Amino acid sequence: MSDTPYYLIDTHSHQYSEELSIDIAEAMQRCESQHVRYCLLPNIDKTSIAPMLALEKAYPRICKSMMGLHPCYVKEDYELQLDIVYQHLQQREFIAIGEIGLDLYWDKSFFDVQKKAMQIQLEWAVEMNLPVSIHCRNAHEELMQLLSSMPKLPIGIYHCFSGNLEQANEALSFGKFKLGIGGVVTFKNAGLDKVVEALDLRHIVLETDAPYLAPLPHRGKRNESSYIHLVAEKIAQIKGVSIETVAQITSENAKQIFRISD
Repeated sequence: MSDTPYYLIDTHSHQYSEELSIDIAEAMQRCESQHVRYCLLPNIDKTSIAPMLALEKAYPRICKSMMGLHPCYVKEDYELQLDIVYQHLQQREFIAIGEIGLDLYWDKSFFDVQKKAMQIQLEWAVEMNLPVSIHCRNAHEELMQLLSSMPKLPIGIYHCFSGNLEQANEALSFGKFKLGIGGVVTFKNAGLDKVVEALDLRHIVLETDAPYLAPLPHRGKRNESSYIHLVAEKIAQIKGVSIETVAQITSENAKQIFRISD
């Protein structure tokens, strides 16, 4: 890796997922071949902790784990789930608290509890001086209201950002967050390319959200962290710069947020 002209950081990858488990060794080798220096692993709920930590243990140089409760898994047992998250946060260091957030796409019935769970985890992040990885789907305005209501905010990533330029600027106005750009930027009619074109690269980090949202030409298929180079190449094309420039700036952005030192 040290001999490569640049390296990439996948700031959000469920590389530990069952979909990738059948050929994980090959998938991790492909990360190496595509200059992926770090792969940051967000937690989902109590069931994802063991496979996530196992992948980190198997590939400690590249994989760095987060700890958090995903909004789609905030249900009746959310207090128990949060207790498990908190216990893990007390036991060892994690790269971030995540992924946390709001989701009005799948199930609206637990939305009030989602907000409560997110507030609690944001407070932990401030207490523990950790960044956050924020999931937001069909809930941008609600997210902005919640963030505005917090007395203090941690730094972090607005993961899988796919909104418009106004929403991007609104998120950036807190002065705390960078936008996670993934495979959606390669989709022809998504409109995210226009947003990226208007943004300074200092506001952007790269991600895959593997095994979901694979970039073209793999759209609709299983995603993996090695495909991060396709996101970087698309952003380079949009911005009219080299992939080395995109890699350098976005990697520095990620290192700043997640306090990674080589």
